[in-house]
Amino acid sequence: MEGAQRRVGTMVPMDMRFETQQKAGLSQQQRLSPRMIQSMEILQMPVQALQERIDQELESNIALEVDEHLAGRSAGPEGEIEDEELIVGESDKAGDGADDFERLATMEGSYREAFDNEYSSSSWSASRMAGERDRKMDAMANISARSENLIDQILHQWSFADVPDEVAAVGRVLIGHINDDGLLDLPLEEIVSLESESNPAVTMESIEEAKAALQRVVEPSGIGASNIKECLLIQVEAWMRRPGEDGPAWDRVRELIDGHLEDLIQNRLPTIGKDTGLSIDEIKAAIKLMHRLSLSPGKQVVDEHVPPVIPDVIVEYDQQQDRYVAALCDGVVPPLRVSPRYVELAADKSVEGDARTFIGKNVSNAKWLIESINQRSNAVLRVVQVILERQRGWFEQGARGLKPLPMTEVADLLGIHVATVSRAVSEKWMQTPRGIVPLRRFFSGGTETATGENMSWEAVKEVLREIVENEDPLRPLGDEAIAAALRDRGVDIARRTVVKYRQQLGIPPARLRRAYA
Repeated sequence: MEGAQRRVGTMVPMDMRFETQQKAGLSQQQRLSPRMIQSMEILQMPVQALQERIDQELESNIALEVDEHLAGRSAGPEGEIEDEELIVGESDKAGDGADDFERLATMEGSYREAFDNEYSSSSWSASRMAGERDRKMDAMANISARSENLIDQILHQWSFADVPDEVAAVGRVLIGHINDDGLLDLPLEEIVSLESESNPAVTMESIEEAKAALQRVVEPSGIGASNIKECLLIQVEAWMRRPGEDGPAWDRVRELIDGHLEDLIQNRLPTIGKDTGLSIDEIKAAIKLMHRLSLSPGKQVVDEHVPPVIPDVIVEYDQQQDRYVAALCDGVVPPLRVSPRYVELAADKSVEGDARTFIGKNVSNAKWLIESINQRSNAVLRVVQVILERQRGWFEQGARGLKPLPMTEVADLLGIHVATVSRAVSEKWMQTPRGIVPLRRFFSGGTETATGENMSWEAVKEVLREIVENEDPLRPLGDEAIAAALRDRGVDIARRTVVKYRQQLGIPPARLRRAYA
């Protein structure tokens, strides 16, 4: 009875109602306009991306043009922006303390009439549609054709293979499962399971036959192997067939790879010597021959395109003033201006309404682009100036001289938002007397040494590298010993931090660094 009463007591009253109501209220929301967002994007662009963006705008905006009088002039920290003519080609003084986001906000108010439109016009002027040559298309026509990828090259070689048609067909299926290293990305059983349903000719027997033929035909040797061991053994066989090679030496290499590959990876040379009866010198000689082999034979036939690094800033040492000076490396960025002709047309009330509106929007877009590029130049130079002042030790001593420099500190010094600092250094590079380095390298946290000196984490890594380079290779230091050596130099960090930094530097553990006499 009590249980029944408790259940009744928890029932929802019958007169309860669920209703929806509408209420009026005031709230403030901060939103970035499309113009503001695009200005931030331009600030974040490296110089190569900025050049591409400008090329696009020159093609699509009739009011934007290159100022031929300023073409070829470079920008430096002492340059002034010619605001009256809205010309890009020289930069604000690095010491200008105007708040970047306030300037953007002012620009937003000045060009508010164009906020409801995209930044760049997609229309073309009548003169361009009348048959002018497209310089971009001309440039594209002169670009060399892209080289064949790995699969295309293997298929090309396979097309000349003297094999039956059914083997050639299965081989083409197998080639589709070769990865960028030149190895099969799946075991043969899984390939058969995946392909046999749609292609009954793919059986375990046929695919093994095609694989064997593929490894005989395709160069370089090792392509089409199922794993690293098989890849290396195929290459060893190819070397042994070459005239003039030392057969017994390659026999030892084959023996070590076939039966002791894991011991080789783990640098367990005494164990290998005990199992094989080979001396340490014989094992070392075999390892030296292994250096001719490749773990990724596919990478040997495909040229990986590495885009060139174009620095955004050039830093040089001024001996007379004993200081480092910076200048923008914007020679690839053409000086821009708003076409005076279209400025006049936009203000001419005799021009048809729709045409004048179209021209006015293009003029406004061009002004905004030019101001955004000038804003980018100013922000980058101001941030670099702080780097030169705070990180002079790096320019004189290298990584060991790097000091902790949080982005928030730079933002406070310049009176700008930390996001502006982050965008100003994003994907940008600096050419220095010590080489080309990313701007972000100069921003990091750090620790205080026993002597009270501030040392960045990059400097700690450099000290760790020096300790490892100077160790006894016959008795390499373990991670705890490296931590102790760092403490002797005034840097107190935990062993797990040593492991993390060692891995970041690509330094193997002590057992793999050990050399054998």
